Amino acid sequence: MPTTSAANDLPEVRVSARGAGRLEGGHVWVYRSDLQTTADDVPAGALVRVADQRGKPLGTALFSSSSQIAIRMLSAESLVQADLPALLRQRTRSAVAYRKLVVKDTDAYRVIFSEADFLPGLIVDRYGDLLSVQFLTQAMDSAPVRDVVLAALREELQPVAMIERVEARVRELEQLGARESQVLYGSATRAVFTMNGIKFHYDGLHGQKTGAFLDQRENYAAAAQYAHGDALDVFCYQGGFALHLAPKCGSVTGVDSSLPALEVAEENAQLNGREIEWMEANAFDLLKDYAAAGRHYDTIVVDPPAFAKTKRDLPAAGRGYKELNLRALKMLRPGGILVTCSCSYHVSEQQLQDIVVAAALDARRTVRLLEKRAQAKDHPMVPTIPETSYLKALILQAV
Repeated sequence: MPTTSAANDLPEVRVSARGAGRLEGGHVWVYRSDLQTTADDVPAGALVRVADQRGKPLGTALFSSSSQIAIRMLSAESLVQADLPALLRQRTRSAVAYRKLVVKDTDAYRVIFSEADFLPGLIVDRYGDLLSVQFLTQAMDSAPVRDVVLAALREELQPVAMIERVEARVRELEQLGARESQVLYGSATRAVFTMNGIKFHYDGLHGQKTGAFLDQRENYAAAAQYAHGDALDVFCYQGGFALHLAPKCGSVTGVDSSLPALEVAEENAQLNGREIEWMEANAFDLLKDYAAAGRHYDTIVVDPPAFAKTKRDLPAAGRGYKELNLRALKMLRPGGILVTCSCSYHVSEQQLQDIVVAAALDARRTVRLLEKRAQAKDHPMVPTIPETSYLKALILQAV
């Protein structure tokens, strides 16, 4: 059973040798299966002391009573409850300072990226003067922590409004009460933001993720450097790639299965004075039909949603990625550009490259690898936490 230290009054949770090794290797998660103590008496979302099997202190963590990730380390130091507000404020300031160093050509970016900013369970995105916030764990969703974080964000960034985006499935897994997305501060819920000189609409209470795919921002600009001729953007969502390709291409077609997303994409096109053809269609069916019909393009972007949510999904995901890239390569004219992406953490960069090579061989095409890319720098990657590195993008030329 957990014990309580007279020195700091925090519950102690001991972890297995495997869990301790994971922490000593620089990761910050311990799974429930690696808890040595039952942790039955530890309050949901509590700050806890972590020790190995022999009682050696490993640091201080945030505890979840329901998630399979039972412990998210907050510090290798021994903290007391009274240390938490100052630590949250300091890490918020550090996250903001890091973005000032790496973010360029946009007023929309990720301000806090959970474990990568040492604030596990917290996501904050900025869209102009609006902030979109997600509290994803029991600890981060607790009233004292929310209050400190929101006050720190207001102090550092002075937004006109803050919006909480709620992921119902996440709250269910964390056994948190149901809640709707809501305005936390101010009244504005919409804005226009700029990314690489291109304007986009933002609706804080609707759409996927926190409102846009900010992690692709640098990849949008990179793709535009090579784009030419007739372009096809598959899984275009609200037009991120398509709008970046438009100034370089004679024609651009964006394809997505979501009509609401395409409606926003058209609004974005009008905002930038661009004429883009938007098509509501299943990407697999459309690419198969277009390839069979002999349609050809000079630039094709394939940016699907995550196909591999778990390792068990990898075989099916591999088939899906190969099918998409095979059809795209068959439709590329000589010298054409393929931009292919995967946001599945479980699909490595090398696996994605191998899939594209296999597709190229089946399509009887030779490809040159122009660039290997990842998520934008405002989504930092911590090498000892592999899960922080999830987005892969390859830019290739088909000979």
